Order: sequence, then C-alpha cells, then structure tokens
Amino acid sequence: MATENESRTFPLGQTVATPNALDTLNPEDICVALRRHAACDWGDCGAHDANENEFSLGKHLRLFSVYHDRHGTKFWIITEADRSATTILLPEDY
Repeated sequence: MATENESRTFPLGQTVATPNALDTLNPEDICVALRRHAACDWGDCGAHDANENEFSLGKHLRLFSVYHDRHGTKFWIITEADRSATTILLPEDY
C-alpha cells in the first residue's frame, strides 16, 4: 500500500543537471532523490520550504527539495512552476 506522499506525483519535465552536480554526485543518489522529489518527499528542506512546496503543488508554483548524497554532499532539486524542467544542482551552482 502506498503512503500518502507516494500516491502524489507531478511531472518533472526535462531533467537537467549542472556540470558540477554531475561531476560531484553519484548517479544512483541522483536517481533516488529524483524519485523522492517526484513523490513529494522534499528531503531535508526546512519546514518553511516544505510548507511552501505543499502550497505550490496545487498552484503550479516552483518546487524545491534538498537532499544529501552518500558522502553528505548537499544538493538541490528544483522543478519549474510550469513543470517544464527539473534541475539538479549544488547550492554553489545557484
């Protein structure tokens, strides 16, 4: 049986990553995080950002998640408001 978050999804659009993210992160960690993001599991973002995502989900606004890879490197996943693209990046790439 699916959990509440697993039953909710949204389109990711074209998935892209910054060169820095591709050079730094393990591809498996990226895939796991993308699945979590698409299932509305916002990862390690704070309560304010998680609440903003919940509001934004139905309003077609930008969605923002925070994850850490197997080495503890923080990375972000951002889906554009129109759901045309999702970007994987490190905070310093922003």
